[in-house]
Amino acid sequence: MTLTLHLQQALLPDGFAENVRLTVSGGTIATVEPGVAAQPGDISLSGLALPGMPNLHSHAFQRGMAGLSERRGAGEDSFWTWREVMYRFLDRLDPDDVQALAAQAFVEMLEGGFTALAEFHYLHHDKDGRPYADIAAMGGAIAAAAEETGLGLTLLPVLYRFGNFGQAPSVHGQRRFVNTRDSYLKLVEASEAAIRDLPDARLGLAPHSLRAVALDDLDWLSALRPDAPLHIHVAEQMREVEDSIAIMGRRPVALLANTVALDERWCLIHATHLDDAERDAIAASGAVAGLCPITEASLGDGIFDGVRYRASGGRYGVGSDSNIQIDAASELRLLEYSQRFRDRRRALMAEPDASAGVALWRAAATGGAQACGRALGALAPGLRADLVTLDPENPAIIGKTGEAALDSAVFATNALPVRDVFVGGRQVVVEGRHPARATVKARFAAVMRKLLAAL
Repeated sequence: MTLTLHLQQALLPDGFAENVRLTVSGGTIATVEPGVAAQPGDISLSGLALPGMPNLHSHAFQRGMAGLSERRGAGEDSFWTWREVMYRFLDRLDPDDVQALAAQAFVEMLEGGFTALAEFHYLHHDKDGRPYADIAAMGGAIAAAAEETGLGLTLLPVLYRFGNFGQAPSVHGQRRFVNTRDSYLKLVEASEAAIRDLPDARLGLAPHSLRAVALDDLDWLSALRPDAPLHIHVAEQMREVEDSIAIMGRRPVALLANTVALDERWCLIHATHLDDAERDAIAASGAVAGLCPITEASLGDGIFDGVRYRASGGRYGVGSDSNIQIDAASELRLLEYSQRFRDRRRALMAEPDASAGVALWRAAATGGAQACGRALGALAPGLRADLVTLDPENPAIIGKTGEAALDSAVFATNALPVRDVFVGGRQVVVEGRHPARATVKARFAAVMRKLLAAL
């Protein structure tokens, strides 16, 4: 299919441009012509057009437990107490439930400016811990939700073998995650089949964390699909760092870098607690730091040192992780604001004399595209035609163009004021709404009422 979009204004690789004709063929941008008039048959879009934002880290099923973990227990609350709530919630889920929860999350992602997703998928087995007849039944539910909503998908089946560093046994709450190497190979093959018919879908691989795999699993995984993206949780919590030092003798990122050759295939999720050498090693490797500021704030993880990482040339992107709030601008805003809280200065993720909103959007779009293993992240020939337009009538944007409009969209709105969204040249959001919003919400509501009644 070939179509041509005429964009009132667009953020291109070399800056903002007006009256941009963008031709799409087979889901890919074929030509970009700034400063030209619309032609008969063009689809004209008002407002500022941006490259779609990739969401580089999500656990879609957790959209259903949003708000259920805010009650303080008798002791100190932390990531580790939150994890127990998560284990209890997922105990009740079947593949149909997961598809309904994921579809709701995916609609919200598209309406929130995300056009592609790397789904870090570790909920594999039946409620008793035994594999389904189709070992990738849960991954198939994620793929079905992506097909229904039109969200671009990179599926990351997760290898989870142990309960902590040193190959400690897994615990009861992890029984639905755990695979041997042999069963994981079957999972990867079945996951590949589950996404085969999705447009431009990718398969990646994900050792859950250094806690959950053996060190020699890392090279083994890397060799399974030599071109596939590789994602791992690392250094999210101080307890994780302390356990790594106590049991393995090294800090987590240092241990990872000493075990496997980090390169552009890798996305290090969170990477919150780094020393200078670890931070510089990630930046030098070309790997992406996968930042999830809303979830990291919710869980009390800590603040990633974005200022020094950016100064070292580090690449980063953002993800919605636990999906308690799904909005691309809110993730970028909190990333910037966390640096301001810590350093008591402003516009810290931008270069001098440059726009913070533009810097954040560009960096996260390109870093997220790399982490998803897909040709995305800019409005340029040869890349996937993923784009978002902003509503020019939003009160924060009225009368503004260029960087002022994008800065206002990121820092002065309650949520990104999305008007239109295209994924691979297919329009999936019109006037701020996904066409399947009502039917997806109705199915989500039925599943949530059933799950909450069982709590």
